[in-house]
Order: sequence, then structure tokens, then C-alpha cells
Amino acid sequence: MSRSLKKGPFVDVPLLEKIEVMNRGGEKKVIKTWSRRSTVVPVYNTENMVGHKLGEFAPTRQFKGHTTKADKAAQLAAAAPAGPGGGPAGASGGGGGGAKAGA
Repeated sequence: MSRSLKKGPFVDVPLLEKIEVMNRGGEKKVIKTWSRRSTVVPVYNTENMVGHKLGEFAPTRQFKGHTTKADKAAQLAAAAPAGPGGGPAGASGGGGGGAKAGA
């Protein structure tokens, strides 16, 4: 839902103070902020930035690429336990290790 026009754009106070200090000094440099809810105010920016939220274009996930069938098979083979007799004693869940009935 968008913000009403009579309220105007929302900008966090610390961010607004940084912008005002830069405007008073005549500086034009990049401001790094994590305020995703703030609207880009008309400071030194391009036309296509005005009116967008600051965090709208921030990457939040890292794409590592699609996997192939060979990659999935290799992952399954590495994660699968060894066959019968391939693991340490008692690891296979078979009747090894404890006292047996009737012995």
C-alpha cells in the first residue's frame, strides 16, 4: 500500500540529517544506508531513482546457479551412507554390539 500524498514521502531522521548536511556543504557523494522504508528524496540522483524505495533494488538473495542432474547425483552419492559392512561396527543398525538373548 502506498503512502498518502498529503503526508509526503517518509525519510528516516538520521538519513535526512545526512542529506541536509551534504546539501548545505554543496557535496555530491554516495550515502550508504540500510533504511529500506525511506523514499529516495530529490538529492543528487537520476530520474529513474525518484519515487522508489531505497531498498527496492537491493539484492537480498544470492543466486548460485542451476544444478544439473549430474550435480544432484554426485550430492546424493556423497550424502548416502556406505553399503552393508562399509561403516563402523554397530552403525548399520543391524544386530551388532550388545548382549544377545540365548547366548
